[in-house]
Amino acid sequence: MNYRHGFHAGNFADVFKHALLARLLLYLTRKETPFRVIDTHAGEGAYDLAADEARRTGEWRGGIGRLADLSGADARLLDLLAPYLAIVGTLDEEGRPALYPGSPLIATHFLRAQDRAVFCELRPDAFETLQTRFARDKRVKTLHLDGYVGLSAFTPPKERRGLVLVDPPFEQRDETERMLKTFLEAHRKWPTGIYALWRPIKNEAESRWLLGALGASGVKKILRLDLSVGGADDDQKLRRTGLLVVNPPFTFAEEARELSAFLAQRLAQGAGAGVEIEWVSGE
Repeated sequence: MNYRHGFHAGNFADVFKHALLARLLLYLTRKETPFRVIDTHAGEGAYDLAADEARRTGEWRGGIGRLADLSGADARLLDLLAPYLAIVGTLDEEGRPALYPGSPLIATHFLRAQDRAVFCELRPDAFETLQTRFARDKRVKTLHLDGYVGLSAFTPPKERRGLVLVDPPFEQRDETERMLKTFLEAHRKWPTGIYALWRPIKNEAESRWLLGALGASGVKKILRLDLSVGGADDDQKLRRTGLLVVNPPFTFAEEARELSAFLAQRLAQGAGAGVEIEWVSGE
């Protein structure tokens, strides 16, 4: 794979995905019983936005950089964003954190002594960085492994509580089919887990196919959250992203609705920005 997330770290899709991920993980900490996090495409774990890759694209400026000034946000939204922003840390005068946290760093922030995490990464250089970053954390297992294989191998976890993040690069033509197939196999073995399936939305036909397949799958509680930053769609840049959450916590749908509406407005790049939230199946 040639995909390097360093070019895109901290962009609008990351902010949307990670702010919602933090809410899901926070919910898991409300019970003393242990939980497990499985991240199928973990990447490097964190990213330097001053590095060449991030500077060449500048995508973070339309993402985390837009959250440098939150003086206009009300107390409710600040509360919803707080778990995510606490991990991001202080932003400099350009709106850039010292290190932008990827999903593994976000996950470990919420892990307690009794909790565990499995981070899978297939690209050798990214895995080397990931492994080094978490080498001293006994709660974490890092694996140089295809994340779909890892998901099959580690479900159900012995903790019986937890969250799976499936966040592939979508470079392969069959990525959507593989994600669906592996998720359904894991769900059959572990139907009570929380699953968060991220996807870029570039092909409407493929998106409709995935939602139709999930709706017909028999999985009972699937919440669809799609965010568009709007603007021209003829420059090949990603402008829409989505998160499918299976078995969302009781309060999550309403929190996500409020948070997503704010982010769509704050991260907008042009006309057509907004959110779509619906139950694919369930409530």
